[in-house]
Amino acid sequence: MRRIVKLFACFILFPVIASGADRPNILWLSAEDISAHLGCYGYKNATTPHLDQLAKEGTRYTHAFVTAGVCAPCRSAIITGMYQTTLGTHHMRCNARLPEHVKPFTTWLRDAGYYCTNNSKTDYQFQAPKNTWDESSGKAHWKNCPEDKPFFAVFNYTGCHESGIANTSKYNKVTEGLKKHDRDVVVESLPPYYPDTEVTREDWGRYYDVITALDHWIGDHLKALEEAELADDTIVVFWSDHGVGLPRAKRWLYDSGLHVPLIVRMPEKYRVDGQGKPGAVSDQMVSLIDLGPSVLNLAGVKIPQHMHGQPFLGKDCPAPREYVYGARDRMDERYDIIRAVRDHRYKYIRNYEPFKTYYQYMNTPEKGATMQEIRRVQANGTASSGVAQFLVPEKPTEELYDTQNDPHEMHNLAQDPKYKKILERLREEHLNWVLETRDLGLVPEAEIQAREKELGSAWAILNESDNATKFMEQLRLAASTSLGGPDIVGVMTVLLKSPESTYRYWAAIGLGNVGEHALSAEPQLVRLALNDDSESVRIAAARALCRMNRPAEALPVLIEVLDNGTQWARVHAANVLDEIDEQARPVIDGMKRNKAYRDGFVARGKYTVRVLNRALNELEGTHNTVP
Repeated sequence: MRRIVKLFACFILFPVIASGADRPNILWLSAEDISAHLGCYGYKNATTPHLDQLAKEGTRYTHAFVTAGVCAPCRSAIITGMYQTTLGTHHMRCNARLPEHVKPFTTWLRDAGYYCTNNSKTDYQFQAPKNTWDESSGKAHWKNCPEDKPFFAVFNYTGCHESGIANTSKYNKVTEGLKKHDRDVVVESLPPYYPDTEVTREDWGRYYDVITALDHWIGDHLKALEEAELADDTIVVFWSDHGVGLPRAKRWLYDSGLHVPLIVRMPEKYRVDGQGKPGAVSDQMVSLIDLGPSVLNLAGVKIPQHMHGQPFLGKDCPAPREYVYGARDRMDERYDIIRAVRDHRYKYIRNYEPFKTYYQYMNTPEKGATMQEIRRVQANGTASSGVAQFLVPEKPTEELYDTQNDPHEMHNLAQDPKYKKILERLREEHLNWVLETRDLGLVPEAEIQAREKELGSAWAILNESDNATKFMEQLRLAASTSLGGPDIVGVMTVLLKSPESTYRYWAAIGLGNVGEHALSAEPQLVRLALNDDSESVRIAAARALCRMNRPAEALPVLIEVLDNGTQWARVHAANVLDEIDEQARPVIDGMKRNKAYRDGFVARGKYTVRVLNRALNELEGTHNTVP
């Protein structure tokens, strides 16, 4: 992998502006929640004439990927050129503080004389500096650009968001006047991990329909450029923020969630090194974290050294990527730490919490008809093998897929001795990436929030310490060891005495995973952890005791966190109460007491309530829901 320079503020670079006044205008047309189900990508039943024409006039990239299977973490990476796992923007709907030297790339572009507009989605997971855009609103437009400046303009289409499939009213509005796709025709591309029923066929057909609505929107924007006689002066980039807005795609690290369409149309006068030839198809590996650096490069602006992204457009581009990387962390109200690395053919996935099922109950996707259909066939025992394999209670620790022969990633090769060398190579690449990018994923969210307040940014946690590499190696070891059998109990009890709270956290998680086998290993030490200074350690210790069938000692701690804990500790405690099922029954009153909106921002404040509602539904057989 391309080795990444240490991220210290002393590496800040001021923009260097290219000489010459004839710099390109750059237009980004972004979509939400779609994979490459377009005619130009070989899906002949997709109705996408404008995007197909754009591909004929430009370059279509076949190996473009995002850094997460959900919008906000991806968009934080795109706007900064840095992995969300480095910045602390990896949890969905968090609100991180950036270090002073990290800024949206548009700040350097504006300093270089560009007029920058955004219409209008941000969703960066941090408070964007005031100088990020000249204008960011529903009225922002390149048409407002002063005549003496080039522009960089972003437009985002929301009609193909997962809600455009799930919400009939929105779907009808988005697709009004369009010819709908035949459900029995587009079903040929229905993935094998969905039940082939009338319900899922309808959702899949709606997905194709909202893509057609997107295509009309694309046509309108391209027409506006033509009418303004700016097409020959403007580089157009079309991309999606992640894959299909349906289960096992959106929020996931399979190609269904990470692989996205990317089309670049480049006027002839801006083409260099063979880039931008009309009708070209490129299999170059591109991560959308590379979009910002590519814009800076096209504009002749020096790329700051702290960025992880690398340009694939413009002059003097580095060697193409060998690998792309993906991360999944908290998705709304549920935690699940997963990492992925992919080369041209093979995908490696590391599940750091394999004791959790694939389909944790999450409020938003559970509202969708496809997820409800998956639950229905699960309940009545009619799930096909392709559906059933993702309904098991636990996941493997490692997954390996040959995406060439298995594009839906259904056949895990991690245990196949024929693929041992490939597995080892990608495993090592994953571990190198985790260390070099200072991945915060193994630090509990409540710990990140506390240390961020002390240090000024989440980035500083692993970048302003001389012992950061050793800390991360030990943390990874603790997390990995926590998945072992009873033989790791001794290691976990030692870690539980560590002065470092994150080691103690993973030690308690590990003892909980072992369960009753850990009772012989100083159970009193686990009980002492119930009084730990760290909320996260107290919660993990309480979970461990519950898994050792000692809930009476643990439940008061979990309720105390719900009553008085910080925002993300409360979400964590609620998840443990949901996990332990019937053991939580004695504290039903405390759970009900905490079904109230708190924690500021409404979307984040819902998460504790959502988890508690789910747990109470299971305990009481009721059906309380949260929007």
